Amino acid sequence: MTDPASHQNSTTRRAEAHLWPHFSRLSAFQTDSVPVISRGDGAYIYDEAGRRYLDGLSGLFVVQAGHGRQEIADAAARQSAELGYFPLWSFVHPKAVELAERVAAAAPGDLNRIFFSNSGSEAVETAWKLAKQYFKLTGKPSKYKVISRTIAYHGTTHGALSLNSIPSHRIPFEPLVPGARKAANTNFYRAPEHGDDLVAFGRWAADQIEAAIEAEGAESVAAVFLEPVQNAGGCFPPPPGYFQRVREICDRHDVLLVSDEVICAWGRLGYPFGAERYGYQPDMITCAKGLTSGYAPLGATVISDRLAEPFLHGDTVFQHGYTWGGHPVSCAVALANLDIFEREDLYGRVRENEGTFRATLERLTDLPIVGDVRGDGYFYGIELVKDRATKESFTAEESERVLRGFLSTALFDAGLYCRADDRGDPVIQLAPPLICGPAEFDEMERILRDVLTKAYALL
Repeated sequence: MTDPASHQNSTTRRAEAHLWPHFSRLSAFQTDSVPVISRGDGAYIYDEAGRRYLDGLSGLFVVQAGHGRQEIADAAARQSAELGYFPLWSFVHPKAVELAERVAAAAPGDLNRIFFSNSGSEAVETAWKLAKQYFKLTGKPSKYKVISRTIAYHGTTHGALSLNSIPSHRIPFEPLVPGARKAANTNFYRAPEHGDDLVAFGRWAADQIEAAIEAEGAESVAAVFLEPVQNAGGCFPPPPGYFQRVREICDRHDVLLVSDEVICAWGRLGYPFGAERYGYQPDMITCAKGLTSGYAPLGATVISDRLAEPFLHGDTVFQHGYTWGGHPVSCAVALANLDIFEREDLYGRVRENEGTFRATLERLTDLPIVGDVRGDGYFYGIELVKDRATKESFTAEESERVLRGFLSTALFDAGLYCRADDRGDPVIQLAPPLICGPAEFDEMERILRDVLTKAYALL
């Protein structure tokens, strides 16, 4: 009988020779310590040695319905046998039509056109390209620039990367697509203005977007890309009134508002779309991840009737597409996934339990290393500090030693898969599957409390 630990070491050695992991140091593969995850069940994942871990990040903000859903796998198998592939280039297939209807029905306002892609980056890329062509078709060809927020992550394709505001992601690939300008984010914990007034801070942050538009010249700006809750930097929710103010600004300057919901859509915030939760109407929504709960790759750009209208006439074509966009198997998987959402009321489950999730994580604020707990729904960041009174953050050396050198491994070894990140200030991010409840929240808090206590001793 093969020893599980020996088999895992063998798999790691094979990975070291041939596999190039994403956003990872290849030097890490020079040891046998890289985890090999072999299966998942519900809210848990298992490595090849049989050890169990609570999936506190839903894979990568993805596995909303939980792991091991047989009915989703069955839907993929049925579709593979019936029609394994056909493109959406001048043709359609039933599953793409059905899914487009379902997404449009869930989207706010007149967002009724669905352009399928493979990923969130591609959905963002699609939105920017559509905005450019829309303004060319409507007689404003100079409007091509875009505004996004500092530290925001919008993807890794060249257009999406240009929207991305994380220096370590951008610098190796410069020069990027021209025309991307950055404005302030909504990190109230480190507010440079109005740090004692959340509403005033929100208005200030929204007004920074208007200042960026005016600095570039509104005649040159096509769109503003914003996440409902910004991921990178550690889950920045919008202050009250923020998105309503941004909507007014966009309307005043004839600029499109794109809600980048690659993470926030499909239940992460307790609704199909975060725009619904926060009460604003975007011109486009980008989504991916939770649309299939990760059982197959699929992205979508959800587009308003107003933006689609110029493309409905004559020989006009949106000169853009993907071989795998709207893949029949991915669409079948998405439909089965959304069936689970409805049958088990996963949106309602998040809304019912989010207060308990927040309260459980806020118990950690008695630890001296915890500076802030922020987020909404099932999407939270815990900012780590050296000194709570002064909000002093880690140095680069401390992030390397404590965050990467200790916390990431220690949390996983203790049975919790989550993210320790310093794209901005150091944070722990948590985004569990939507099937989780108080028992899983308590398990997260217990593990975090023990590991963060040990981490503080290393500072």
